[in-house]
Amino acid sequence: MDAWLEIVGIGEDGLAGLSPAARAAIARAQILVGGKRHLALVPDGAQERWPWPSPLEAGIEKLLDLRGTKVCVLASGDPMWFGVGATLARRLAKDEYRVHPAPSSFALAAARMGWSLQDVATISVHGRPIEALHPHLQPGAKLLVLSDSGDTPAAIVRMLCARGYASSDVTVLEHMGGEGETRFDARAGAFPPDRRRDLNVVAIACVAEAMAPLMPIVAGLPDDAYIHDGQLTKRDMRAITLARLAPYPGALLWDVGAGCGSISIEWMRSHPACRAIAIERDEARRGMIATNAKALGAPGLRIVAGAAPAALEGLETPDAIFVGGGASEAGMLEKCWAALRPGGMLVANAVTLQSEAVLIAARETYNGELVRISVAHASPVGKFDAWRTAMPVTTLTARKPA
Repeated sequence: MDAWLEIVGIGEDGLAGLSPAARAAIARAQILVGGKRHLALVPDGAQERWPWPSPLEAGIEKLLDLRGTKVCVLASGDPMWFGVGATLARRLAKDEYRVHPAPSSFALAAARMGWSLQDVATISVHGRPIEALHPHLQPGAKLLVLSDSGDTPAAIVRMLCARGYASSDVTVLEHMGGEGETRFDARAGAFPPDRRRDLNVVAIACVAEAMAPLMPIVAGLPDDAYIHDGQLTKRDMRAITLARLAPYPGALLWDVGAGCGSISIEWMRSHPACRAIAIERDEARRGMIATNAKALGAPGLRIVAGAAPAALEGLETPDAIFVGGGASEAGMLEKCWAALRPGGMLVANAVTLQSEAVLIAARETYNGELVRISVAHASPVGKFDAWRTAMPVTTLTARKPA
C-alpha cells in the first residue's frame, strides 16, 4: 500500500524550518489536519483544512476513514515523541504512513540549557496528570517537562516546594524556535505565581533540602508515605515482594486485595510504562488508594471495586499478580493462575495458618517457591532496647509456564 498519510513535525518557525521532503508532503496533500496553531503556520492553499476536534479520538476515527485520500497531519516537533504520530502509528499499518520529524521541544530545550539529553528525564504533562512528576523529583536530577498550559510552571513550582525542593533552579522556555521565544529563570521558592505563557517547556535542576524526604523509585518507600488503616504491606516486606514480582516496562500488575495500594503504586513507580490494577472491596480503602496514588506519582493506577475472585472477571490479562489478602478464599489462587499470561509471575503472601496452608498446597500445584520471612525492629524495653519481631510472612512465588 502506498502511504496515504504523512505526518509532519513543524516548529514555531513554520515552513522555513522544514526539510524539502516535509514541505513536499504538505504541498501534495489534499487535506491538512492539525491544531489551529499548526494550521496557521502554513499559508492558505488549495487543500481542505481540518482542525482537530475535542476529544481528539473523534478526529482520529474520522481521519482513518480517509484511506485513499492524500492527507497530511501537522504536529509539534517530533510527532513520535509524546505526539499524535505515536497515537496514529498504533492504528495503522507501517506502509500506510510516513513521518517527517522536526527537532522536538525536548531537543530544543536541551540545546538552550546546554544539557546532554541522554542524561535528562523527559516528561510530558500535556493532557496528563502533573502528579506523574513525583517519582522524577530526586536529588541532583535534571528534568525537562512539556507543559499543558501557562498554568503548568506555577503548579510544578508548588510541587517542588511541597516536596522540599524549593532551592531547585527552574527555567521556563517559551515559544522556542519562533520570533516570540523567551526564557525565564528563577529559584523554585522565588518563582512569581503570575508568570504565564501557554507554549512552554520547564527545565528543572533538582536541589533537595537537607532533610527533604527521600522517595526513591526502588521498592520500599517509608511506611509513613502512605495513608492507611493498618492494611499495609510493610516497607521491608514490600521491597521483597516487589523484587519477586519483577516489574519491567509496560507490564501490567493485578494487586488483589490492594489495601492502601502500596504494592501497585510502587510497581508503577519502578518505570513510567508499568501499569497496575488495584482490586479492593472496601470503599474507604479505595479512597486511600486514590489519594496515595496521586501523592506518590502513580495517577494512572486503575482502581476496581469489588471482592476477588469475582471482581477479576473481564480485566485485562496481567503479566504479574500479587495476592496480598484473601489467598484462602475459595478459588482465589486458581482464578488468578488461570488469568495470568504464560510466563507471568504470581506472588502471594500469607500470615495466618489457614492462608499458609493454601500456599503450601499451591506450591506443589504450580511448582512454586515458598519462603518464610521474619522482620524484627529494635525498640525500647524500659531503659534498654530489644528486638520486636513482626508476624512472619509466608510468600509463594510461581512463574506460569509458557
